Amino acid sequence: MSATTPASPEINFKRGNESLIKVLDGASARLCSLLKKQGRLENGGLRVAVVGGGCSGLQYKMDLVDGPANRDILVESNGVRVVIDPKSALFVTGSELDFSDDLQQGGFKVTNPNAVVTCSCGESFAA
Repeated sequence: MSATTPASPEINFKRGNESLIKVLDGASARLCSLLKKQGRLENGGLRVAVVGGGCSGLQYKMDLVDGPANRDILVESNGVRVVIDPKSALFVTGSELDFSDDLQQGGFKVTNPNAVVTCSCGESFAA
């Protein structure tokens, strides 16, 4: 008797382009390094989400993931896969993602043309 494994359900996602979000060179190099360390370089990516919180009302949440989930939008930019849920896509359209090694202001930074108010710490925004 042979055992069969159930087929994994197909993930239904859309493909987007850099008009949604663009990954700049600094962020690309850093993300590729992080994904390689985790063994996710081939199929993994960065999930960018906009969630409530922070001084200005909205903030970014970023996680490394194995790939898109249902209804996500997948953008390939500068050698990196970025995954965004449809609700967050409304807030990040036209954004650029960069990375800085600066001790004071270092880390991943999103330049978002939709942000009408940003707080002084640069971690949250209002749209």
